[in-house]
Amino acid sequence: MNKVLLIISREYTTRVKNKRFLLVTFLMPIIFIGFISGSVYFAASGKEETTIAIVNDPGFLKENLNSDSGNVVFAFPEGADSTNYANMKFDGILYPELSEGRLVAELHSSKQLGFETTRYIERQLNKALENKLLLEKGIEKNTLDSIADASEENVLLKNMVADEDGKSSESNVGIAYGVGFGSGLLIYMTMFIFGAMVMRGVAEEKTNRIAEVIVSSCKPFELMLGKIIGIAGVGLTQLLLWITLMVALSSSLSAFIPAETYQQFQSMQQGQQMISGGAGVNPTALKILEAKSTLIESVNWMLIIGCFLFYFLGGYLFYASLFAAIGSVINEDPQEAQQLMLPITMPIIFSFVILQSVLSNPGSPLAIWTSIIPFTSPIIMMGRIPFGVPGTVPYWQLAASMLSLIGGFIFTTWFAGKIYRTGILMYGKKASWKEMIKWSFRKS
Repeated sequence: MNKVLLIISREYTTRVKNKRFLLVTFLMPIIFIGFISGSVYFAASGKEETTIAIVNDPGFLKENLNSDSGNVVFAFPEGADSTNYANMKFDGILYPELSEGRLVAELHSSKQLGFETTRYIERQLNKALENKLLLEKGIEKNTLDSIADASEENVLLKNMVADEDGKSSESNVGIAYGVGFGSGLLIYMTMFIFGAMVMRGVAEEKTNRIAEVIVSSCKPFELMLGKIIGIAGVGLTQLLLWITLMVALSSSLSAFIPAETYQQFQSMQQGQQMISGGAGVNPTALKILEAKSTLIESVNWMLIIGCFLFYFLGGYLFYASLFAAIGSVINEDPQEAQQLMLPITMPIIFSFVILQSVLSNPGSPLAIWTSIIPFTSPIIMMGRIPFGVPGTVPYWQLAASMLSLIGGFIFTTWFAGKIYRTGILMYGKKASWKEMIKWSFRKS
């Protein structure tokens, strides 16, 4: 046991003191915050106003077209045509024609307009025609304007979920979807990153003949176990530092963004009524924001964080031993490593591929079984847990998933240890999975 602790200490200290580790740990949150700040800045200031000239108005467009809430401005100039609209500083010219109750319009422009711009123009034309038809049916203009002022933010849908005792509690699918997808993505990335780190570390020690020296004083299984746990400590340390730095930097995100740009971004997200201040604030919208804030606070973050740490470590330990086994049999051929990695990486990739389907229906048979099988449970179960325990994920499913992951880790460690024992001292020969499986059943 003392030898394993020494190997763990060596793996942890040498990697934590490495300059690459320090750079990645402290630069990654800064780069991430910079990326978010840049996205906010360009989203708020990168949109240009598009002006469209309308020729031969059928008689209802000028009164019904609205360009206050978009980046498209409609104008009805005299004398504009397809030959001079560019000289009149218009980005495009529109020729509408009303035929048998249907509006057909041709949009001419000197350059290709964006997809969102053309879709916005189409929606505005459709809305204008709809208003015309409603007016013809006797609905007054004031009634139409009052309906148009109503926003979808005035609708608050409360999703009440009943537990096993029949008690209903409010949940938010959007929050659960975001937390589940983020957790699954993070586990997916870390299993690849740190699993590959274990494989490279074992392969480097083998090619440098360091393993021969270490194995002379301890068993190969002890060397593999110490390396896996040591790198797990490195990964957990890096993850906790990332979370701490991200929270600290996120709290000061506004310092990275100009005040005007940040306010403009808020306007885009919340609507002009909500940031106009004072009497201009929409009371219903404020109630909805308060309700969403309450939902976020009502999420069982302790359960989610605890399960995340378990599946983060469990998934890593499950796959790291297999990555270590591969590292022990490869020589200096990168193609050999890629071929041997394929059977291990396929379940990880498959888990992430079906994560979208699981998030859409977290109670489906596919979601249940893939969240219990240890090859896919680290990603899939973390996608299901935010939807509710024991509502969506009963306790027995959570317990079965955790126990199967622990049992899977014990099995893969035993299986990889058998391969590691033979492969770490084998040079000059390419091993196949068939031979590696034979090694695992060979008696000591």
